[in-house]
Amino acid sequence: MTLPFDDTSAAKSASLADATRARELRYVARIHRMRTLGLGLGFFCVASVFRVNGEPWLVWTLLVAHGFVWAHVARRIASRSAHPAACERHNLTLDSALGGVWIAFMHFNLLPSVLLATMLAVDKIGVAGIRFALRTTAYLVASCAITSALLGFPVALDSPMSVVVACLPFLVAYPLAVSAVLHGLGQKVAQQNRWLAQVSATDELTGLANRRQGLFAAEQALAFQKRHGGAAVLLVLDIDHFKQVNDRYGHPAGDEVLRHVAHTLRACTRVTDTPARYAGDEFLLVLPATTLEGAAEIAKRIGGELAEAMFERAPGLQCTLSLGAAEAHVEMVDVEDWIQQADAALYRAKEAGRDRLVAAPRIEVPMREAAVADCAAAS
Repeated sequence: MTLPFDDTSAAKSASLADATRARELRYVARIHRMRTLGLGLGFFCVASVFRVNGEPWLVWTLLVAHGFVWAHVARRIASRSAHPAACERHNLTLDSALGGVWIAFMHFNLLPSVLLATMLAVDKIGVAGIRFALRTTAYLVASCAITSALLGFPVALDSPMSVVVACLPFLVAYPLAVSAVLHGLGQKVAQQNRWLAQVSATDELTGLANRRQGLFAAEQALAFQKRHGGAAVLLVLDIDHFKQVNDRYGHPAGDEVLRHVAHTLRACTRVTDTPARYAGDEFLLVLPATTLEGAAEIAKRIGGELAEAMFERAPGLQCTLSLGAAEAHVEMVDVEDWIQQADAALYRAKEAGRDRLVAAPRIEVPMREAAVADCAAAS
């Protein structure tokens, strides 16, 4: 049996692959900048020792190529790879191995050798953590031992003043550059975490708090009321005949209505109140420090605003709400109890003809009974 080809799934997969590759190429570019700086500064450290040791021109040629060409070659190789990040890990491992070669050629001159090995380890820890640093350091030690054996194990630990001076730019500038990169990455992670926290607490369509965040706000309000007393009201509201809106005008019109209701809830409530989308066309409105009478006034403002609303995709639509209200009290077991009471009041509002607020257990206020105040007065 042949399954139909899913163009949507293929497009999503291609888009995800493109996004992953773009992210890996940014990683390669970041490593390229640090490698260019590190190798450029490291060149002068090693060159100062080579000048003292009188190394032949072939070794100098290899050092120049490594110091000023290899960074660009490595980026080109990784960028053309099918898996840039994995290829860059191999390049970083090769960096450590080549560092071991230069330490052996310097005859283990103390300051530049320790500096080179340390900075290479710092790189790897910053990129992939301590395990990667240990693994690449093993390559450094192995290449250093092999090269030193081929050279006859020469050792010259003394670092003359010319070598010390040549090492200073590397010693100062490179750690500062690494710190700046890590700080930038930390800021980016913090920004992404804030964005994720906002997304996880927000309903995508309406921009209101989502169900979980609305329940959390209700829990906080109820807990505060139990500890400190005072008043708090929970409203559960439903758009009247919303299914008919979708059936007659289509789902885009229904989405427009939902967004407009959400906007109205924000406009007609205080900063301390929490409007949230509970499910479908049902919303929660958590009103701390509010009595049932105060909640009724807010409901009138909301109803009045919606009575004047015009919808581009649903011309002529009169949007109304049914609301159920419940005031918090110490006998309530939990938030579910609070919601059940408000939901029961909402059910009674629908049975009574919709377009009204019914409060549990004592007042019933038609939505348009009193004059409608300006929503701006509520903020």
